[in-house]
Amino acid sequence: MVGVSWFALAVSVVVYIMRGFGITGFYHRKFSHHAFKTGRVTQFAGAWLGTSAAQGGPLWWVAHHRRHHRVSDRDGDIHSPTMEGFGIAHHGWLTRPDADPCHMDEVADLAVYPELRWLDRNAWVPILATAFGLLAFGIAVGRLMPWTGTNGPQLVIWAFFINTVLLWHVTFAVNSVCHRWGKRHHNTSDDSRNNVLIGVLGLGEGWHNNHHRFPGTSRHGFKRSQVDLTHFIIRTLERMGLAHDLHPVPARLWLGSKPSRWTN
Repeated sequence: MVGVSWFALAVSVVVYIMRGFGITGFYHRKFSHHAFKTGRVTQFAGAWLGTSAAQGGPLWWVAHHRRHHRVSDRDGDIHSPTMEGFGIAHHGWLTRPDADPCHMDEVADLAVYPELRWLDRNAWVPILATAFGLLAFGIAVGRLMPWTGTNGPQLVIWAFFINTVLLWHVTFAVNSVCHRWGKRHHNTSDDSRNNVLIGVLGLGEGWHNNHHRFPGTSRHGFKRSQVDLTHFIIRTLERMGLAHDLHPVPARLWLGSKPSRWTN
């Protein structure tokens, strides 16, 4: 038994946000929809974080997501609860033959970067680096700061394995839960919905009806109460000079009173 400690839980939260942002900020908003721009070093760091979440390489992930948008909740959408049922939409689609290929024709704009192609071919590298990095970190902290009550195996269990499974299911829930339960603030051609729980756990991705109404914006929360941690981190990167050309929420789509700064 490795037990649990406040330190392991705190590290797990940090790792969840970092890997989650790799998926939500880079795989989704930057790579899939070009919602903001970065330099290549920042782009590679974000892609590394996304790949470390064990959800496939960046080219594979983006290719499938772009296909989802083109045929959302219609024939050909392999993770639609409307077309395939909830279980298939949530995770069962990964067992389908259509889920295996990368569909390089969908990601020609990303395939020009050899470092992204390398990550796509070697997705196991960031995954194992994360696991062994947490193991080494936990061993070091356990020896240098024994009052934390942590150790290497404990961090691997809580900040890697449990963390990975939780992040999987939150990401899957955007496909399943957010196409079945929640509010539809916008009239779209699919069944996308804004779901508060996934909005919080998914770092802003649960405002899915907003996203399907206007996929290209760097912010998915279209009103003050729709917390969007991913957008906050993107804005922080912008202030640090690491991100630029953020696509704002169009004024006509803002829900409620429009703030002066946060739609950028």
